[in-house]
Amino acid sequence: MKRLGWKLLLSHIVVVVVGSAVLGIVAHFHAPRAFQTHILRMQALIGTDSGLAADLQRTFSEAIGEILVVSGAAAAFAALIVSSFVAWRIVAPIRSLTAASKRIAAGDYGERVVAQWDDEIADLAASFNRMAETLQQTEARRVELIGDLAHELKTPLTTIRSMMEGLVDGVLPAEAETFLDIQRETRRLQRLTDELRELSRTESGTVPIRPQPCEPGALVEQVLGRLTVQFEDKEIRLRRDIPERLPLVSADPERMVQVLTNLVGNALQYTPSGGTVIVRLRRAGRTVVFNVEDTGIGLSREEASRVFERFYRVEKSRSRLHGGSGIGLTIAAHLVDAHGGRLTVESAGPGLGSTFSFALPIAD
Repeated sequence: MKRLGWKLLLSHIVVVVVGSAVLGIVAHFHAPRAFQTHILRMQALIGTDSGLAADLQRTFSEAIGEILVVSGAAAAFAALIVSSFVAWRIVAPIRSLTAASKRIAAGDYGERVVAQWDDEIADLAASFNRMAETLQQTEARRVELIGDLAHELKTPLTTIRSMMEGLVDGVLPAEAETFLDIQRETRRLQRLTDELRELSRTESGTVPIRPQPCEPGALVEQVLGRLTVQFEDKEIRLRRDIPERLPLVSADPERMVQVLTNLVGNALQYTPSGGTVIVRLRRAGRTVVFNVEDTGIGLSREEASRVFERFYRVEKSRSRLHGGSGIGLTIAAHLVDAHGGRLTVESAGPGLGSTFSFALPIAD
């Protein structure tokens, strides 16, 4: 940073020196002619004394040189003061940014810089603070993800280990029910690893998307047909609002069924018995909008802003067995993004239900 300050200082000095040199050269060539012109006008007053005219010209040239030297020195001194201020004005915020970036690189993601002026340096500081905020949030989510993932793996592994120890010690009988419980926990592990692999692929954008003309109503009916029995078992009304003659949409049918299954399954999970889940379709311009509405537990504003985060659960007290892995909505959001859309959620508040929505473009 010291080198930058010296460069700024030298740049101002160079400007002054060049300006003074140009001024001296112009004065050297132009001043005698200008002075001679005025001498011709003064000859009527000073007579024809050539010695007096030469003395005046010499005195004038010396005065001009003296003025240029004094003004050049004054300009250089002024440039030194001004350039020092400008260098400090520019270098000081950059030094702060450098120090803050070093602390962030060392792991202190709470570091921020203060912008004192409203200019490009302030814009740089604001961008730096936004970057630091993003890094801090990313680090917090990474730590939370590791903890959640460890918990997700610990629960079934602990259950399996306990059952196996019980079998070895003879505490648990070697019956079909015991082995079915072990198989059930193993399936939970398998499902979790499959979801994590799918999440990794969707977040990295490596999931193949093969869009083709699809009938939106057929996609919905395929999903609802799979989940009808589960809705009946939980005594939740499952309705659809699908207008006739909807245009075809451009989408990967397999991925869209996956998205709708996650959304409808989520509504089933968080809607109490006696509630209602409605899947609505409507056309909006050159898109078809999919809405999954429920009369479930609803969301607060903070919950709505985080519901698509990995492993996030609205009800922290729900068991891992009945609460899902907390990855399905994240995968659904990424799949909708891969189709050029955006998955959103709206809720009037806790206990007032939720509506998940996304739109797909109409097929050409």
